[in-house]
Amino acid sequence: MEEFLRLENICKEFPGVKALDNVSFDLKKGEIHALVGENGAGKSTLIKVLTGAHAPTRGKIHVWGNEYDRMDPILSQKLGIVAVYQELVLANDISVVDNVFLGIEPSKFGFIKRSEKKKKTIELLESIGYNGLDVNATVRSLSTAQQGVVAILRALVRNAKIIIFDEPTASLSSKEVEVLFDIISKLKKQGTSLIYISHRLEEIFKIADRVTVLKDGKTVGEKKIEETNMNELIKMMVGRNVRTDVYDADRRLGKEIFRCEGITNYKVKNVSFSIKAGEIVGLYGLVGSGRTETARAIFGADPLFSGKIYIEGKEYKIKSPIVATRRSLSLIPEDRRLQGLGLQLNVKHNVNLASYKKISNFGFVSPKKERFVTVDLVKALSIKTPSINQKVSTLSGGNQQKVVVAKWLAANSKVFIMDEPTVGIDVGAKNEIYDLINKLAKEGGAVLFISSYMPELIAICDRILVMKGGEIAGEVKRQDFNEEKLLELAIKQ
Repeated sequence: MEEFLRLENICKEFPGVKALDNVSFDLKKGEIHALVGENGAGKSTLIKVLTGAHAPTRGKIHVWGNEYDRMDPILSQKLGIVAVYQELVLANDISVVDNVFLGIEPSKFGFIKRSEKKKKTIELLESIGYNGLDVNATVRSLSTAQQGVVAILRALVRNAKIIIFDEPTASLSSKEVEVLFDIISKLKKQGTSLIYISHRLEEIFKIADRVTVLKDGKTVGEKKIEETNMNELIKMMVGRNVRTDVYDADRRLGKEIFRCEGITNYKVKNVSFSIKAGEIVGLYGLVGSGRTETARAIFGADPLFSGKIYIEGKEYKIKSPIVATRRSLSLIPEDRRLQGLGLQLNVKHNVNLASYKKISNFGFVSPKKERFVTVDLVKALSIKTPSINQKVSTLSGGNQQKVVVAKWLAANSKVFIMDEPTVGIDVGAKNEIYDLINKLAKEGGAVLFISSYMPELIAICDRILVMKGGEIAGEVKRQDFNEEKLLELAIKQ
């Protein structure tokens, strides 16, 4: 099989950090080569070396038989190397067609040929067998899955021969994942080579031909998919066996802590449910079902038209996140980097963001209390950070998530609303987050766990609520858990 790409002994050093240490990787024509590893293993750095965002400290890059000391973004694109990232970089307020051709618009005498762009976009959609997209629609109006298709079209119109998919399914429902896999399969048959990065290892076994494992910036090993299994990959990634049974059967449910009745606004219709002390309640639904909007409405981030919220039996009017925080509610948002953290602030400031009023006198913060709270929670949650004065932006995804949780523990929260808390987090860090969720529940907290990933809901929850069209479509108790039942509720007419 023809070799498209080979990276030889790639090293990348930053001040005080060796991000890549003699990493080698190759890719053949029409192959899907998966790249896996924990957060901080070096995957993102390797991709940035390949796309020209970083210059390697040492090593060689071979593309189509030619050797390069480094890439740059223009050269990388010229050679047909394009990345499709989890956080899509699209222009939301212009059309699909204009996004696909952004920066490379075909023109004659300075006039852009819109008809030619539209025709080519439709041809590309047909080539990957995808028909559910209006090429004149604005990107903002599209679902997450459709926006992902736009990103793939952008790659194809630039004659991509090597496409890098970085966590492409993180925000997709199971049906949307199937559509994406169909597209990837067609690209492979057409001779396109793909590098596939995902923390969801079961996906690797569905679509990849080979897998390379990185750990601490080094290549741990490379395996053909048929010659390995999930347990072996996990052990290679984390250096230990990771338990898959995360349900804590020793938890005891107490009295009702939280209840909402008839929650209604522009996205949510008559939503009612309750959570007891020590209970973990899952909230599942396809993209656009209203899960995140329900969380935001309860937390006061979005306005309510009607409905009631009770905490420990007492009704409260939650008109803003500030009021929600005072009433022991907390929200760990889906986008932790944009909505849950002050990325340029340090760990200490982030941990105390929701509770500065408690550790202040007459407007003056007590540095002693601020430090004590932070050190205590960093230790309790095993947050890996060189110092409490370290910028949060430099921490791994799993540790950033723990900092968000620490913020709400410092605020003495009783109800924890967690929206996709494990998105973009590696398998080892996921287990730490699951342990943390179990601990919060065991200590009497009430947890609403929102996820589009059915296996983790089934693994940790006591019962699961399913949403469709902004409403609760049904409830499944633990003894009845199965993916088919959840999906049936999520899509039923």
